[in-house]
Amino acid sequence: MSKSPLLRRPQAKTGLVHEITPASAGWTYVGFALHKLEAGTVTGGNSGSQELCLVLVSGKARIAVDGVDFGELGERMSPFEGAPWAVYVPAGSEWVVDATTALELAVCAAPGGGNYPAKVIPPGTHPRISRGRGTNVRHVYNIMPEDDGAAHSLLVVEVITPQGNTSSYPPHRHDQDNLPHESFLEETYYHRMNPPQGFAFQRVYTDDRSLDEAMAVEDGDVTLVPKGYHPVATTAGYDLYYLNVMAGPKRVWKFHNAPEHEWLLK
Repeated sequence: MSKSPLLRRPQAKTGLVHEITPASAGWTYVGFALHKLEAGTVTGGNSGSQELCLVLVSGKARIAVDGVDFGELGERMSPFEGAPWAVYVPAGSEWVVDATTALELAVCAAPGGGNYPAKVIPPGTHPRISRGRGTNVRHVYNIMPEDDGAAHSLLVVEVITPQGNTSSYPPHRHDQDNLPHESFLEETYYHRMNPPQGFAFQRVYTDDRSLDEAMAVEDGDVTLVPKGYHPVATTAGYDLYYLNVMAGPKRVWKFHNAPEHEWLLK
């Protein structure tokens, strides 16, 4: 069976592990890169026309933006150990990350604009939110939510889904530029498993099934959601972490639930 075009496996074990651009994804707004660095290794660049959110998935690093040194950031050594440290990088800025421990760095990207300053986003900036009930419980760490007024188009969030639970569920979509009812947002999911040998499942599908992809996701995979519903299910014994990057023409997260499954919310 051929691999889904929406599933991206890691392209390396160290260094630049993922590099997803709007061109490679076949869409307009969202970019995502993942770097795995040894202590003493440096990465960086210029954000150009994009704004970035640098998320320390695990490990510590010294981070500077346009020559301003934010010092050593990070504390968790696994994405399953609480809220993250992150840094917002505006468009047209030089950024440098110097790993002080083994580091897993996510670079979340979307079109930039406006006058938003570079800033550190420490753990606890936004409270943890638990959603759902029973086997639909998941725990949400907002990093850059729509109501923070901190960016032009970028939305970033982490979610922990306990073993055996569903997430992004009941199925919802955000692929219509039809506010106030629904917003158009492209989305990536960066998946991690605990323990790492586990797997989970994600389905991406539209009402008419013109898009209908079901994927087994493993530790370190990225899935693309260009449109449609996109629920996730974990397997028994394995907790799931995912990092979402969303962006579209407006920085608003307004979704539409699959009507046949809305009864689950009652």
